[in-house]
Amino acid sequence: MTITYAVFFFIFGLVFGSFFNVVGLRVPKKESIAYPPSHCTNCNRQLTAIDLVPVLSFLFLRGKCRTCGSKIHWVYPLMEFVTGALFTLSFLHFGFTPELAIAILFVSLLVIITVSDIAYMLIPDRVLLPFAAVLLVLRFVIPLDSWWDSLLGAVVGFSLLFLIAILSKGGMGGGDIKLFFAIGLVVGTAGTLMTLFFASLIGAIVGIIQLRITKQGRKTPIPFGPSIAVGALIVYFYGFTILDWYMGFMG
Repeated sequence: MTITYAVFFFIFGLVFGSFFNVVGLRVPKKESIAYPPSHCTNCNRQLTAIDLVPVLSFLFLRGKCRTCGSKIHWVYPLMEFVTGALFTLSFLHFGFTPELAIAILFVSLLVIITVSDIAYMLIPDRVLLPFAAVLLVLRFVIPLDSWWDSLLGAVVGFSLLFLIAILSKGGMGGGDIKLFFAIGLVVGTAGTLMTLFFASLIGAIVGIIQLRITKQGRKTPIPFGPSIAVGALIVYFYGFTILDWYMGFMG
């Protein structure tokens, strides 16, 4: 039965991943997520059912529009698959427990902001603030081991990123700062500090790779949101397992 549920959550995630692509690409531009319907951005042809099957349509169409042959961006199928995988992981990790609701919301938020940050280097308040508000309420209903830890984590996350933004003279965006508030609500104080460590490490690696590939200067802006998202997910699902291993290794 677990396999059946896992498949359901994967398909559920694929479908929502397709929707999250729309949200992440349209909301920062203040466009409606319902109108106009999904269409090719090159020839404006309205997409049909065969064009909208998550991941499979991309593979079947070989990553090109059926009408004009323009390339479909790789972010679309990637984020659909990632969302499906993360929804499945959430179920396998938490089962049908109250924490599963937070996990699904948290994954959804991180997928959307990753899409928007990759596309526009922007984490929109119109996405972030409603998710943060719902997560705040849920953390009172489904608290961490210490009920206050989520609030302290949110304050610590926001304050640390705000301080970094001041010291770096704008090197950290406002969206990143508010995102860490939401992350603190979900993972607590220790988890927030671990997330900052992993996000910084991942961001540094991604930055080095991108600079080597593009041959651009060091001052070239690189979206930090995806690195934060990956770091937060590592901590949320496996952070304390990693911490226990590290403490045992050091001991």
